[in-house]
Amino acid sequence: MPVINIEELTDLDKAKIQVDQLKNETKLERWLTSKCCEELKEYIEAGVEEDTLVKGISEEKNPFKEKGGCVIC
Repeated sequence: MPVINIEELTDLDKAKIQVDQLKNETKLERWLTSKCCEELKEYIEAGVEEDTLVKGISEEKNPFKEKGGCVIC
């Protein structure tokens, strides 16, 4: 797909591009937000056992664990 320099287009060309984009958007299937949120919640809850952001990283497997403490004399 060639790159289009928008500044070189006429107002008519810009309008045609915008109309084409709006036509593409009307073809998209729309879902209720409540349905999407419920499905997303179910997906997250199904993987909560393996999610390290929820349960954390065990001390043995943590690559960022400090090897020693900092001592100020």
